[in-house]
Amino acid sequence: MVQTPSPPRAEANSESAVTLAALVNEINQFEAIVSEWDEAQRATVAGLRRAIEALHREALLRLIRQVKQEALPALRHAAEDELVYGLLRYYELVKPPTPPLAQRLQLALDEVRPGLQSHQGDVELVTVDPPLVEVRLIGTCGHCPAAGLTLSQGVEEAIKRHCPEITQVVAVQRHEGAIGEERLSPFATPDAGWLEVTALAEVPRNGVLAMKLEGRSLLLSRVNDRVVCFQNACSHLGVPVDAGEVEEGVLTCPYHHFRYDLATGECLTSPQTPLFSYPVEIRGGQVYVQLWGNA
Repeated sequence: MVQTPSPPRAEANSESAVTLAALVNEINQFEAIVSEWDEAQRATVAGLRRAIEALHREALLRLIRQVKQEALPALRHAAEDELVYGLLRYYELVKPPTPPLAQRLQLALDEVRPGLQSHQGDVELVTVDPPLVEVRLIGTCGHCPAAGLTLSQGVEEAIKRHCPEITQVVAVQRHEGAIGEERLSPFATPDAGWLEVTALAEVPRNGVLAMKLEGRSLLLSRVNDRVVCFQNACSHLGVPVDAGEVEEGVLTCPYHHFRYDLATGECLTSPQTPLFSYPVEIRGGQVYVQLWGNA
């Protein structure tokens, strides 16, 4: 099989394009004639076509094997031609490019969303950290007795079918509180869940620092002499946002360009979907974040 790293290029030669158009037109004319024949005649033509296609496919397969051994770059370059690429795709001798993970996750959720919405529910991505994906069931689906079944036989099945590299799908809950913040449990002790993350000097101004702690992906930044910490996950699709650009205190997701105010975590693109934040304290030049002890 031929791997094609980029979409095929169009043929620039106008004379070749005219010849190709004439050939396609001729094929269409013959197909129109055959469509008027009786069933037995059409079956004979179909059998002849299958035999010719099988012969062509075997010849192309042998050609590809030989060229791969002697000049693989030439083969890849040839596959960039739209006609060659189309022929190889027709004979299933070239693999189509795999869409990005974020796009396939969105397709999976879009597939199950109509069913959830018919019951006044929905689903959103929280974190994407292959092979793990965290999702949140919202609306009536979030507290329905059948939520576990909805997750395993609906959301999880769709995600794994579209994204085989994802092997674990976990549902998490949204807690009420200030914008993007977890609500502290009334039973939490003053030091519950506080963990040392990094030195204050390591946290950039007008930038972000991504790191993992206790299995969570964190995003830290210094804003106006204050350190903030968010979950490193776009609230739109759950993909990491640390590679996004920061300009005038606004972080832009590198995938779908959702914009976040780093001072508050508020989503400027969709205010109802802020970044998930964690409490932060500075002790002796070290940054501490409260990950646990929350309701």
